[in-house]
Amino acid sequence: MPRLVLLSDARNDAVLARALARLPRGSALVFRHYHLAPEARRQRWAALRRLAAPRGVALIAAGARCGRGGQGRYGAPDALGRESGLRLATAHSLREIAAAARVRADAVLLSPVLPTRSHPGAPVLGMVRFLLLARHSPVPVLALGGMNRAAARRLPRQGAVQGWAAIDGLS
Repeated sequence: MPRLVLLSDARNDAVLARALARLPRGSALVFRHYHLAPEARRQRWAALRRLAAPRGVALIAAGARCGRGGQGRYGAPDALGRESGLRLATAHSLREIAAAARVRADAVLLSPVLPTRSHPGAPVLGMVRFLLLARHSPVPVLALGGMNRAAARRLPRQGAVQGWAAIDGLS
């Protein structure tokens, strides 16, 4: 189970190679380039696979299949299917955590923990509610939303929270 996950998209694409190079072995990159046309998406996937594989970073597909070499899937619990590999589900509530458990997701990315640049003014869980939800989760939890290295230091080192994930916080 990765303790650190980088989520990619149009916002961090320009700095993705540099961010990927700084990820420790055993981390994961969730490829979410929804903005790309199918052929461009496959080409970007292949380029990132060539960077991730030698570093020991798992490449996880979000949305439509991207090509060869992925180590798992990311998305809403009902979109994970029965594929093999690491299955990371999105969750924002205890109900969604339960849905992830029913489909046997390997972990949930529970969000948004803190305010984010991508959704200014949107409601957040806050650290206390996030930790309460994480403690009730039968599935390992990764913190997402407003996370960076400083925020990650506020997470418990053991127990329900397995690690953290970020879009901007690692770019």
